[in-house]
Amino acid sequence: MQRKIILFILIAFGLIANAGCEKKEKPIMISLEKKEVLKEKTKPSYSNSMRIAVGGMITPKEGFIYYKNLLEYIEEKTAKKIDFVDRESYEDIYNLLKIGEIDAAFICSGPYVDGKKDYGLELIATPQAYGDTVYYSYFIVAKDSLIKSFDELRGKTFAFTDPLSNTGTLVPKYILSKMNETPDSFFKSYIFAQSHDKAIQAVVQRIVDGAAVDSLVWEYLNRTNPDLTTKTRVIMKSPPYGIPPVVVRPGLDPETKKQLQHVLLTAHEDEKGKKILSNMMIDRFVVIDDRAYDSIRKMKAWVAEYNKKGKSK
Repeated sequence: MQRKIILFILIAFGLIANAGCEKKEKPIMISLEKKEVLKEKTKPSYSNSMRIAVGGMITPKEGFIYYKNLLEYIEEKTAKKIDFVDRESYEDIYNLLKIGEIDAAFICSGPYVDGKKDYGLELIATPQAYGDTVYYSYFIVAKDSLIKSFDELRGKTFAFTDPLSNTGTLVPKYILSKMNETPDSFFKSYIFAQSHDKAIQAVVQRIVDGAAVDSLVWEYLNRTNPDLTTKTRVIMKSPPYGIPPVVVRPGLDPETKKQLQHVLLTAHEDEKGKKILSNMMIDRFVVIDDRAYDSIRKMKAWVAEYNKKGKSK
């Protein structure tokens, strides 16, 4: 008689999921008596690859999956293997673009301004969100806080976001310098929360009294997780600034750059691309004039000069 071997596999996940249930499913029996050769899935053929980073998201970290979906969409449309580069800080992505280790990035407006000046970063597209291509810095406090204005944050605790963030760091520092103040002289203490959603959480959890956050992130959460944002209150809204763009490194192959730009600018025209953008709360990608970032350049110049001179006596 031919020997039969039967393996009983108890799947760990199944055991955990069914713990405490009255009915227990029978273990799966796999017979090795008959063997079949499994066909490998056909892998797509790529002409070459691109390394793309996401460092200036206009959605919070919980919306990160949609950026990955967008990169997969770009891979499909360009027939280029997209290598996703994950970095926590804006500075890391800025430096990787500078040395040519990545080809493109979704980047914050502040680092874009610096990168264009320092080594020729090139803007190829910007998201249009909520009908516009601008965003704001929202200064927030807890909903039941007695603080009603930025001035009333004097002597309080505060959360910046990433050190290179425009709305989360540059804007509040610019406002302080205009008041002849610094974070050290104005706040009791402050932290860098690293991301806008973490700064919002810090306010909600009473870790800090106030924070400066990206309006796009706050608005995204206000639509997807209002239980969080309704625990905060916006006490001040900054002037508008050019929205975080998609950029490419200097020296990127012109055809690759053109292809990437085309995919972004036309993503809203097909069903799959439109759905991805909708999940990100992006209307479409467009091209805007670089002068949209001039107000950020002016703030940077002012703060740099103020820091150079030091606080006046």
